Amino acid sequence: MKQQILAFALRVLRLARRAGAYGRSRVVAFGTLWRRSLQFRVTASTLALSSAVVFVLGMVLQNQIITRLTETKRQAAIAQTLQVVSTAESELVGISDQDALPDRLQNVLKKITSTSSDDQGSGASAAGAFEPVLTAGGTSSTDSAGPIWKVPDGLQRFAEANQVAYQTHTVDDAGTRTTYLIVGAPVTSTGRPIQLYLLFPMTAEQNTVQTVQNTLLVGGLVLLVLLAGISNIVTRQVVRPVRSAAAAAARFAGGELDERLPVTGEDDLSRLAVSYNEMAASIQHQIRQLEEFGTLQRRFTSDVSHELRTPLTTVRMAADVLHASREQFPAGLARSTELLVDELDRFEALLGDLLEISRLDAGVEELAAELIDVAPIARRAVEQVRAIARNAGTDVELELPEGETAAEIDARRVERILRNLLANAVDHSEGRPVRLTLGANDTAVAITVRDYGVGLRPGEADLVFNRFWRADPSRNRRTGGTGLGLAISHEDARLHGGLLEAWGAPGHGACFRLTLPRRQDQPVAESPLPLVPPDGEAVNGQASIGSGADYSVVVPELRKEDVG
Repeated sequence: MKQQILAFALRVLRLARRAGAYGRSRVVAFGTLWRRSLQFRVTASTLALSSAVVFVLGMVLQNQIITRLTETKRQAAIAQTLQVVSTAESELVGISDQDALPDRLQNVLKKITSTSSDDQGSGASAAGAFEPVLTAGGTSSTDSAGPIWKVPDGLQRFAEANQVAYQTHTVDDAGTRTTYLIVGAPVTSTGRPIQLYLLFPMTAEQNTVQTVQNTLLVGGLVLLVLLAGISNIVTRQVVRPVRSAAAAAARFAGGELDERLPVTGEDDLSRLAVSYNEMAASIQHQIRQLEEFGTLQRRFTSDVSHELRTPLTTVRMAADVLHASREQFPAGLARSTELLVDELDRFEALLGDLLEISRLDAGVEELAAELIDVAPIARRAVEQVRAIARNAGTDVELELPEGETAAEIDARRVERILRNLLANAVDHSEGRPVRLTLGANDTAVAITVRDYGVGLRPGEADLVFNRFWRADPSRNRRTGGTGLGLAISHEDARLHGGLLEAWGAPGHGACFRLTLPRRQDQPVAESPLPLVPPDGEAVNGQASIGSGADYSVVVPELRKEDVG
């Protein structure tokens, strides 16, 4: 028995869980439909407001009908009662025999019934059929004729006080409940107090009210269905063109610049379609102009860079000859020769960067990725900036994890990114150390370059990757960069499917993080290294963070190498 009860309880619990899950899914589906469908919102709102209006109107009409029916019934019942009282008074004049009172009351009751039958037919009156009751109060033993038990005590007290009173009362007679309008009045022609009560059944009025309620209910439901259908049709006429416009705008945003809306009629929606088509045509024209301008600009940059290589080669050869013979020149001329060679080096680097940027803009660069260890690339990048760091009085620290850190990367591009980041960090380190940290997890490899120099003001982290942008143009540069290094590094990271981000705070230095996927077909779940360094969390309120989300993951087993 206990096992059966337990099994039944488990079944009930499973059904309750299923019902709860189904209810939650329906609520979620309703919320989604409510948010996404204007037509559904308008139809549902119209239906809800119409339901409230129909309910209020139905209640008002029902109350008015019930009030009018009961008032008419009450007035007719009182008038009928006064007529019957007159008949009873004429029949009971001069009654004094105590023993003959019950018989006299029964005779008067029959007389009232027969008189009503002769006047109205079948015991009916202007107020409808009634049951008469006569009772003689005022003594301990009350004589009565008719169903006196149906008359409530409160109404009897009013009638015994010589007052005409009425009350609606429900009587349970052998399991059948009947509601009566009972009117009581005193009979004053006798020497002792006698009261007359007429019981008018309210069955006809109740049936009338029930019919009215059913009519209002059915009519209200039909009206709500019609309103819902009308609002749905009307809303669809407005929503359908809006949906078409939204779909056309989405296709236009996806690159289908020839997408236009059909124009039918001269209404407001047609004018909207005309305005949209004019806007789309204007945007298409401007986009094509920008594309042509961008193509011309990239071609101009590429052509100029190529054309400058020939005269630059000639100037370079002449400068090398002068530089080789600089010991034979006076001191001022020898210094000029050295400056000429330095500026030619910078000019060649600028031409190379311009050519690289033009190729990246044209989308012709390809990624030569291979699975190699990233740690040797980091060491080579540090070695390449060692001379610059030594001249700036800056130590470069290298932190690498134990073991191999392999990833599918283009070694040349990654080395260029690290070289640019290290040179930028040395240039802004103000003689303080620069730290390069390498970390990896299952999906990504990350490298951070941290300096403790001037830092970045709020909003500058998103600007550092712009071309030729400088945080402080008045500062003296040590590396002689072209202003394109970080922009090229950002594009190189994008080619790898990775991300190059920056963080900085004034007076607390900056941190650049390069995150690359370990496999080209594998997305990065999270970066192995945090963008915001632990010593920079306290100044996040005044810090600048750009290009991407911040991950906070600890890299274990780091070893430090001082290569500065």
